[in-house]
Formats: sequence, C-alpha cells, structure tokens
Amino acid sequence: MLGELDREQIDQVLRSEDIGRLGCIADGWPYVVPVTYVYDGGSVYVHSGYGLKLRAMRENPRVCLEVEQIRSEANWRTVVVRGRFDELSSEEEDRALAMLTTRLTRTEASETARLVQHDDIVRREEIHRPVLFRIRIEDKTGRFELI
Repeated sequence: MLGELDREQIDQVLRSEDIGRLGCIADGWPYVVPVTYVYDGGSVYVHSGYGLKLRAMRENPRVCLEVEQIRSEANWRTVVVRGRFDELSSEEEDRALAMLTTRLTRTEASETARLVQHDDIVRREEIHRPVLFRIRIEDKTGRFELI
C-alpha cells in the first residue's frame, strides 16, 4: 500500500531521525548533501562548515530537506520539508547549539559535529567554527509504502 503521511506521522519521522539530505541550488545546479539536524516542531536546525553548501544557501535561501526511514524496499517512510535558510544570530546560536549538542551526543559524530559539541575553533586554514542555521519550514509532505 502506498500512501501519504499525516501531520503527526511527518513530525514523528522528523523527530526520530537525525540525518537528512539537504537540497539547494549551487552555481545553477541542484546540490544535495547529507546533514545532521534537529527538529523542534517548527524549524530544522543544522550546522555546517564553510564551503559550497553554505555559499549556495546564502545566495539562494530556498532549500529542502529529505528525511527517510527505510526498513525495506516495501516498508519505508519519506518526508520532504521545504523552507528558507536562515543563518542564526549570535543570540539564537545558544539554543540551537544546546539542541544539536544533545542530539549529537547520542551518535558517532562527524568532524563538524564534534566542533559543535565542543564549541571549538580548529586552527586549520580550511576549517572554521561551524555555522549554525535553521530551515524555517514553509511546508512538509510525506509518503510511505507498507505491505
């Protein structure tokens, strides 16, 4: 059976997962990359190092996030969130940092996630303190298959 997820099911998928695929437009092309995130019921909070993804979102703030729960080819749920990239001010960073730190301590962390967890600045030319941002959700959709 194929179907649409209701609002409650969509929120459950977003709250239960912590890795999604961020979609944006970079240099005129679709660009999709995995990100670690946390969902607070109204926005999605993400961290990023400096690079193409951040530059692309600053140029075009319309983005999407796709989150999956896949048990098998015939048992899955997928949610797509569309919204706007919003780089956080220093006042907003504390709340986002607390949410992300809580989420990231439950899993094996990536290099940028470790920077968020410890609020470190890596003194290498190509890596800086991560940027914290949110996706202000404009709409959410979800689909499933279950046999």
